[in-house]
Amino acid sequence: MAQTFDLKGQAEAWAKKIESEMDSGVFVSRTEAENTTLREALDRYQSEVVDHKRTKGEDAICRWWAALPIARRPMAGIRGKDIAEAVKLKEAEGVGPRTVFAYLATLSHLFTLARREWGMESLGNPAEFVRKPRQPNARDRRLVDDEQARLLAAAAVYGGEIGPLITWAIETAMRRGEIAAMRWDHLDRKARVLLIPETKTGTPRRVPLSTAALGVLDGLPRRIDGKVWGMRPDSISQAFERVCKAAGIEGLTFHDLRHEATSRLFEKGLNPMQVAAITGHKTLQMLKRYTHLRAEDLVGMLG
Repeated sequence: MAQTFDLKGQAEAWAKKIESEMDSGVFVSRTEAENTTLREALDRYQSEVVDHKRTKGEDAICRWWAALPIARRPMAGIRGKDIAEAVKLKEAEGVGPRTVFAYLATLSHLFTLARREWGMESLGNPAEFVRKPRQPNARDRRLVDDEQARLLAAAAVYGGEIGPLITWAIETAMRRGEIAAMRWDHLDRKARVLLIPETKTGTPRRVPLSTAALGVLDGLPRRIDGKVWGMRPDSISQAFERVCKAAGIEGLTFHDLRHEATSRLFEKGLNPMQVAAITGHKTLQMLKRYTHLRAEDLVGMLG
């Protein structure tokens, strides 16, 4: 009887403690985190977050996590060790550090959102305890020597839009997708400005156009569909790769032209805020990754 009384007393004590914590707002229930599987959370994350993004790169990430055995387990039962083992599986696929980091970042955001907005306040974030892969150094490939001339000469032989596209990319620092989506009705010829209504960062911006950029547009025919270019983003990259091969240029991608253009804006004397307004970079840290100034080009600015 004494043991039964003690158990009853302990139960009552715990009940009073929980009641007190609930009254004071300290008590946090684990029910939601224990009754929601990772797969269910991923489904909610897909519908509430990913489906509302303009870029759909996280679709594949969510599907990959959802296909793993740990996705059947409750959110509260997933540990850093489980995620670390999953990361090893992803690395075994031969993907690079940036890809692994993206997969971890999505899962980490999921746990953070579940804790802050989905009623799982008791939930920790096991992704925070997983070792992050070392990020490779930012690309610093720029056009050197006569590469631009060789590139444009090969593009002229190749034909089509790739030649004007190369010049346009160098003059505007626009992303490949932004260039492919350009429309004539977004051009303010009098103000020499192009509107980009949809960007990677979700913030529209207006790009000032140089004389050379306007010259590119003046040499293009008007399309019936209102678009400036007829090439898709993937087609642009494929054509650029072939032109580079024909010109004997190695290690250069179309995206490197954005690095080239950004660096040239600084070399023209523009300050970081002015450059960011043109390129659309959200932070100075990201802008720095896209800027590669050559010491020999800065000599003349020193006096």
